[in-house]
Amino acid sequence: MAPRLPRPHRFDVWVAVGGLLGGLLLWGIGLGVRPADEPVVLFDGRWPLLAPLVVMAGCELLRREAPRTGVLVGTAALIADTLTQGSLVTVIMYTDVMYAAVLYGPPASARRIPWITGLLTVAGTVVPFALWRTPEALLIGVAVGIVSFAPASTGLIVRNHREAADAALLRAEQTALLAETDRVQAVTAERSRMARELHDLVANHLSAIAIHSTAALSLDDAATTRQALGVIRENSVAGLAEMRRLIGILRDEGGGDTGPAAAPTLDGLDALVDGARANGLDVTLDAAPGENLPAPVELAAYRIVQESLTNALKHASKGPVHVRLARHAGALRVRVTSPYGAGDTPRAPGSGAGLVGMRERAALLHGTFEAGAVADPDAAGDTIWAVCATLPLAEGGLA
Repeated sequence: MAPRLPRPHRFDVWVAVGGLLGGLLLWGIGLGVRPADEPVVLFDGRWPLLAPLVVMAGCELLRREAPRTGVLVGTAALIADTLTQGSLVTVIMYTDVMYAAVLYGPPASARRIPWITGLLTVAGTVVPFALWRTPEALLIGVAVGIVSFAPASTGLIVRNHREAADAALLRAEQTALLAETDRVQAVTAERSRMARELHDLVANHLSAIAIHSTAALSLDDAATTRQALGVIRENSVAGLAEMRRLIGILRDEGGGDTGPAAAPTLDGLDALVDGARANGLDVTLDAAPGENLPAPVELAAYRIVQESLTNALKHASKGPVHVRLARHAGALRVRVTSPYGAGDTPRAPGSGAGLVGMRERAALLHGTFEAGAVADPDAAGDTIWAVCATLPLAEGGLA
């Protein structure tokens, strides 16, 4: 099957038709570029100049689809036109073909054609003047420059501007894409942060409510029920207060009761442990974090301890819960241990989001986090649940 020829662009067809009709009009009125008795004219008469005109019009059809072929054939047609009386339209169409060869041709041709036409212009200026030693000989170089070098240079300038515009458009699109990617990542990170904060603020209170409500329903004792309802009310009020503060942060309202609350610090660990004891945990606190801790480290350590106590309240069996914080080797180490195994204490369902949040908090500070069942070093044969986090005090890793 023969290869399919490229279809000319509609504009190129109109250029070719317009050039052919204009050339025929000049041919009809007998207007040529040179007189018939000029020595360079080898094909006398009006008819010979029609052939270069028709060929050059055909080259206009190739100006966009096959520009190199068009300029090569057009050059041959222009040489043939110089051997006749010549047609002004043929010369004009050749300048357009030369311009299109640089503008639409391959990059290599676009770089070479202006150099070649420039050298031909110089040669057309120097050689005739050296041979004839008359000022009129310089006009040959001027004519060569106008017909070849000028349109080639114009095509190169326009091509460079187009390529610069395309590069700027591409950079703008890439910048917009990067901005959208950053926006999506920022939204995702903010959603993750909000999820962690919401879980850490409310999960502890809701877990206590679930556990004590289960105890109140399972025990038929008025005093125990009343005590459980008191704990439920206390945790409900505290949970609502935390929710109001979180909503205030999300709404970014300044002042009032819904204004953003200060981030918790390790100074609040005693109150946190007291609350856990009120909920029924046997907690001991051993905290020696040192001074001048970065605020993100304090917040992460506080939330890890808070979530660990919540998990102990929901899942641990009866027994002591130990919370230890110590500063060592440029990092704050947090360790919370609790009894592991089935117990007879009421439990609340868990989703695993707490462990994910603690791990994310440690990762954001380039720290480490581990949680799982381990052997109890103080009681052979017993198993405890240990949460261990190492939070570097300097950004980028352990000091």
